[in-house]
Amino acid sequence: MNNVSITLALILAAIGTGCQTTPERSRNLNDPSVSGKTLAQQVCSNCHGIDGNSVNPNFPNLAEQQKDYFVDEIKEFKSHDRFDPAGFEYMWGLSRSLTEKQVGELAAYFAAQKNIPDKSADPKREAEGKLVFDQGVPAKNIPPCMACHGPEAAGNGTFPRLAGQHADYIMKQLTVFQRTDERPQGAVMKNVAHDLTPDNIANVAAFLSTLSKK
Repeated sequence: MNNVSITLALILAAIGTGCQTTPERSRNLNDPSVSGKTLAQQVCSNCHGIDGNSVNPNFPNLAEQQKDYFVDEIKEFKSHDRFDPAGFEYMWGLSRSLTEKQVGELAAYFAAQKNIPDKSADPKREAEGKLVFDQGVPAKNIPPCMACHGPEAAGNGTFPRLAGQHADYIMKQLTVFQRTDERPQGAVMKNVAHDLTPDNIANVAAFLSTLSKK
């Protein structure tokens, strides 16, 4: 049984009644009395880390994520409007019974955590990625990422924080935007990502994964 399978088994177990009996320690996603903070620490932490920094690049870092963006994404998972593979495999079931109050508490909890970026591994690639982030690709009329995500990639409102996000996750999502319609609410990103080359994607992902400023 691989690590992902074990993690999924733990998550599925959490969807049931849970092994704890008090709302302060419960993993029961069907109990509206369980706080978002408790769910973040005892359920979401299995994939995203107790402080919102995932040790597995398949799962996004949530630390310091924009609250409005977080809430919107949970709503998309609940309504099945977001159907990229990782979305429906994990988040459709996990989000289905969350209340509006719990979602807001989850968003606040993760927004308050400190993002821990990856260490620099390829300065040349990261420098190329910074150019894409700051300037876009003018020859292809691709706008700079900073236009929506801010000069330090901290995001704003419904535009997500990208600074300190796992490179693998960024590459995966840019590919989703570029090649599929699995995230219909991100239609603007489909246009932006359409002409990005694999190198463009890898470069900007490498840059963003090491970016630490707020």
